[in-house]
Amino acid sequence: MLRGILAGLAAGALWGLVFVAPRMAADYSTVDLTAGRFLAYGVVAAAVMLLGLRSRRLPTWRQAGSAVVMSVLGFSGYYLLLVLAIRDAGTEVPTLIIGTIPLWVMLLGKPENLRWRALVPGLALTLGGLALMMGSPQGEASGGLPAFYWRGIAFAAASLVCWTAFAILNSAWLKRHPEVNATDWANWLGVATGIGALLLWAFAGTPAGEMATREGLALFVLLCVGTGFGSAWLATILWNVASQRLSASLCGQLIVSETLFALLYSFAWDGHWPSVAQTTACLLFTMGILASIKAHR
Repeated sequence: MLRGILAGLAAGALWGLVFVAPRMAADYSTVDLTAGRFLAYGVVAAAVMLLGLRSRRLPTWRQAGSAVVMSVLGFSGYYLLLVLAIRDAGTEVPTLIIGTIPLWVMLLGKPENLRWRALVPGLALTLGGLALMMGSPQGEASGGLPAFYWRGIAFAAASLVCWTAFAILNSAWLKRHPEVNATDWANWLGVATGIGALLLWAFAGTPAGEMATREGLALFVLLCVGTGFGSAWLATILWNVASQRLSASLCGQLIVSETLFALLYSFAWDGHWPSVAQTTACLLFTMGILASIKAHR
């Protein structure tokens, strides 16, 4: 159980990076950033599969189909919507919306033998943290609510639906297929995601020649490789380890760490310390994680 918890928290730390990446590469389009990140993920996954071809199994056609569906829910579709949300509504509000994923996953994936009242402390602390963060100044989101802001909120809500479905379905799929280890599944997802990213860029991305002439190309490539390898491939392996060892509801609560790290990275990028209310909210998030872990023992 401890190994699963640590793996889930480490995955959250890596996922938190994707919330600031769109702001760091603001000169590049949503499609370019999404395609670049997941193309890097696909290349890493394909390379690992080829290097271990003799010792690792290949997916069946049915397993490959599942990987394609999951790749859209948990990777390309989710991240494209998230980047659109950050573009329109800034970093912090989409982060908070995504931060409610643990609540939805916990409610939808609760084990039958776990009483609802055991979840109340963790849920209450998490809700308290969200409410407190919502009441604090929101940086880019403050100072008026134009139409594109609400469009960003809609994109964030859609990305929430995608990843909530992925978290529950992915956990159930791994438990139904214990013969598939976490690394193999991460690689299959990566190849499916990489192919989808290549098609996305081919049909809607910026031409390679035009991208090569833009300033900040080195940073853009570094972000794509970093988030593709760390926040996609490695984080997926860590999350699969957590999904195999923990219930869906506990995994859902561990996603709170993604929100904490995303806010931390956002504050660091903006170059200012969080307010007292924001710091208190982060503490409530952390206490919610600890309370939920205790309830699942």
